[in-house]
Amino acid sequence: MFKDEVNIHVKAGDGGRGSRSFRREKYAPQGGPDGGDGGDGGSIIMEADENLHTLLEYTKRAHFKADRGGHGAGARKAGKTADDKVLRVPVGTRVSLRDSGMVIADFTEHGERMVIARGGRGGRGNQHFATAERRAPRFYELGEPGEEHWVHLDLRMVAEVGFIGFPNAGKSTLLSKISKADPKIGAYPFTTLNPVLGVVRLNYERSAVFADLPGLIEGAASGVGLGHKFLRHVARTRLLLHVLDLTSIDPEDPLANYTAIRNELSEYDLRLSLKPEIMVVNKVDVEGHEEALEALRKVCEHSGRPLLEISAEAEIGLDKLLETVFEELKKAPKPEPVEVHPLPDRRSLEFQIRRQGDIYRVEGPKVELQLAMTDLEEDEALQFFQRRLEGWGVQEALIKAGAQPGDPVAIGEVVFDFTPRSVYLEQGDEKLEPDMRPSQAKRLKVKKELKSIKQQSEALSPTRKRGRKKKTRYHRDEL
Repeated sequence: MFKDEVNIHVKAGDGGRGSRSFRREKYAPQGGPDGGDGGDGGSIIMEADENLHTLLEYTKRAHFKADRGGHGAGARKAGKTADDKVLRVPVGTRVSLRDSGMVIADFTEHGERMVIARGGRGGRGNQHFATAERRAPRFYELGEPGEEHWVHLDLRMVAEVGFIGFPNAGKSTLLSKISKADPKIGAYPFTTLNPVLGVVRLNYERSAVFADLPGLIEGAASGVGLGHKFLRHVARTRLLLHVLDLTSIDPEDPLANYTAIRNELSEYDLRLSLKPEIMVVNKVDVEGHEEALEALRKVCEHSGRPLLEISAEAEIGLDKLLETVFEELKKAPKPEPVEVHPLPDRRSLEFQIRRQGDIYRVEGPKVELQLAMTDLEEDEALQFFQRRLEGWGVQEALIKAGAQPGDPVAIGEVVFDFTPRSVYLEQGDEKLEPDMRPSQAKRLKVKKELKSIKQQSEALSPTRKRGRKKKTRYHRDEL
């Protein structure tokens, strides 16, 4: 069974959490914090494999998850980094985010790899948060969550030459004669239900991949018949081989079937109709259609279209067909590459503030990740998180947006009461000061007193210039 479109959910591994530990040895009773870091989570990687030709495997299982990183331990022991999970897809698979449609990968070569979901970074242990003032931190970071999203896999055959034409025109027979492909052949329409690839060799040095696409009919671009499902496979081809069935040509209008197919290509995507094309009429060995063949010759000669006459079943004109195809391939332009966008930077400091009723919502990748790595049950961790928000400018932005102390502020699914620090402390209103450690409150108080003394001194003597007093130096002989 052939499957060329599917949606799957990928979840990269979370990072391991850091450790809270203190060095306790016989001769080092106050050794300090030594909590190790957590290991990184595994990423989800896709790899192109030329031995695969369908996405059927991903219809049986839709969720794929990588392992999480190991947790840190005492004595500065880091957690284990998890292995990446590799998903193999056929060459020609295009990967896009299902919700936004943004293309993040386009595999055109065997062995090509791309990370489609990045693993989370391991959290830091408490050894990283020790300072001269905070010598025994009791908090650590939780692991960073791994990326997760729904992705759309779209398989588009990678072939240099594509067969197009009405059903039962002999495309499958032609492919079986010029390559080792074994497509289904039958004397009835829509024998070919799925695209079939075959490698065609002109000689030992030159070869190309040919694709037999299911037959198109009038209205295919609008969803009629089977061909509309596979029109997108034509997009990667460099040259189109338009196969006409001599037995179905009307002598009064020999290009009717040809024009119908061309219209379907233009309606589906105008770029498809601009691809180089070779017109081939098949089944020329069938008797009783000489009038139709002669009418087709005259129309093509009058319009300047080259026409190749073959019989795939009787193997007539195949050598000339292959020579013409490989000569045209030399001049045929390569398909335009698809614009691939990298995954968004999940550690960007950019953020925005939106007002939802009485709640101020802060949205930004770095802010939300830092919250996810914070243990909300630990007071020191919350204070550290608040100082980081202040340093990133979130507090100042909230004040400019009109937030007042006590207003609810939401980050992700967590809602806090707005408790600003330095901005309101500069106003000198003691009631606005949030809860803090006694030592910190004492330092802020002394700082404000010194600032007040400095301002008073400058007000009394505004023209006074401060500088070091010049010292008189004496020579040894003068003493």
